[in-house]
Amino acid sequence: MKQGFYWRCVFFITGIIILSLGLALTIKGQVLGVGSWDVLHLGLQMNFGLTVGTWSIILGLIILAIDGIFSKRLPKIGTYLDMFLTGIFVDIFLYVLPDLHNITEQSLAFVVGVILLGFGCGMYMVANLGVGPRDTLMLLLVHRLGWSVNRARTTMEVSVAVIGFVLGGPVGLGTVFMAFGLGPVVQWALKLNEKLFFRASGTESAVI
Repeated sequence: MKQGFYWRCVFFITGIIILSLGLALTIKGQVLGVGSWDVLHLGLQMNFGLTVGTWSIILGLIILAIDGIFSKRLPKIGTYLDMFLTGIFVDIFLYVLPDLHNITEQSLAFVVGVILLGFGCGMYMVANLGVGPRDTLMLLLVHRLGWSVNRARTTMEVSVAVIGFVLGGPVGLGTVFMAFGLGPVVQWALKLNEKLFFRASGTESAVI
């Protein structure tokens, strides 16, 4: 039991670090556009200051407050950890990573970032310690409005991208690619990390 929980924590924290690095790389390669939520984060940063990671945390807190009002329950501790750690690590990586000034470097950073983001998502999800605020919002739309997961996620992603674009955030082919191409990467990462988790801990995750 203790060994299983230890490895859940390892996969959870390591996964968040990897996905944060991936997010930072896609932002450094924003000539192609960024993910929907980062369009909004960057748009808010351009207009009101603060860092991308700070806006990620602020929006996460707002989402959790809304979810708490409607669901009358508190999220798992992992949800809060995911929110704060991702915001902190994204800001750290954005500070440490150099700025990229040509399209080749930015394109490479974006592609590598998407792969790391998807792998990190699959790794932290295998730990099964709680989902992030954005997925909490998606599940709220599914349960309260009776929408399908696909409809809820698509509506959410398009809405935040439009708001971010109006605020000046970067939208491009990369934004579209992340909306439709990230899912298969995460699914692949889930299967791979499920096997890695089983080998490390000797127990199975309940994710897949």
